[in-house]
Amino acid sequence: MSSSLLLLNLALALVLTGLIWTIQCVHYPLFASVGEEAFRSYHAQHNGAITMLVAPLMVAELAAAFALTLARPEGLSPTVAWVALGLVLLVWATTFVLSVPSHGRLAQGLSLAEVDALVRGNWVRTLAWTARSGLLLFTQWQLLR
Repeated sequence: MSSSLLLLNLALALVLTGLIWTIQCVHYPLFASVGEEAFRSYHAQHNGAITMLVAPLMVAELAAAFALTLARPEGLSPTVAWVALGLVLLVWATTFVLSVPSHGRLAQGLSLAEVDALVRGNWVRTLAWTARSGLLLFTQWQLLR
């Protein structure tokens, strides 16, 4: 039987996976098309809007991932819970080690090299969230069988 805690983790992972793929394939590549004159304003607006959307979801996901490791539902392997948490921690580390500094540099003005670095570095988060969604979907499917 599936638990609501596992379903919460799965829902958050799926929402954040969809969001990060949109950012990875649409938002970040479009930074290069904004133009130098409008870029600082555009980037500031993007950062403010996306942070208001992503930050609460990331905090909720982190809390839910910790809860999943501490209060594992019956049938959920400890390995799955820890790997799921590890993927969230990888996302957070990548966010603060790569993405936040890159956005800080872009706040100073458009740099195509920095946009490229942001897109390349964001693949870590994109793949980590995708892997987490896949792991939790597979786990949910296994528990329902």
